Amino acid sequence: METGSHIQNTLDPTKWVELYADYLYKFAYYRVNNDELAQDLVQDCFLAALKASETYKGQASEKTWLVSILKNKIIDHYKKASTRNESPLQLPSYDAPSYDHFFDKNTNGHWRSSSKPKDWEATENNFDTKEFYKVLEGCLQELPEKWKAVLTMSLLDDADSKLVCKEFDLSSSNFWVIIHRAKLQLRACLEKNWLKL
Repeated sequence: METGSHIQNTLDPTKWVELYADYLYKFAYYRVNNDELAQDLVQDCFLAALKASETYKGQASEKTWLVSILKNKIIDHYKKASTRNESPLQLPSYDAPSYDHFFDKNTNGHWRSSSKPKDWEATENNFDTKEFYKVLEGCLQELPEKWKAVLTMSLLDDADSKLVCKEFDLSSSNFWVIIHRAKLQLRACLEKNWLKL
């Protein structure tokens, strides 16, 4: 483990479950919103780490190294899930709301009156509650797999857009369209299921 600026370059797999399982589970669950899947991903992470233990050079702490393996497992999961639904080179076409649902073509793309964003600051909602996070998880579950993966990687993991595009074989314009549409759908879902005006 870390001692000062020195990082130990040995691993102790016998303590991984005790030291890191809870943290890794929470990390995975926050990104996939599924208990069983999060547990499976953590197990896959530990197995992959055991197989790769000879390549560990100690340049990062054991925990950081395990998190990076888990991130790759999560990305792999989303890649597989999204390719079951679409060709990786195509922009997804789903039943999710399109631009037409939010914007009026007859007014040069202005918001439809029924879809205008509400003033969240004027509400009496508390967003730091278990109830809100439950609604947010439900709204994330409604997103198509690739949208959820791209949004999670770029916003939760703060990954550079170029890296996300590379991981999911997207053009820059496809990336931004997915992010924009995912945000629109999340906002609409939260306003419908949570926001109390």
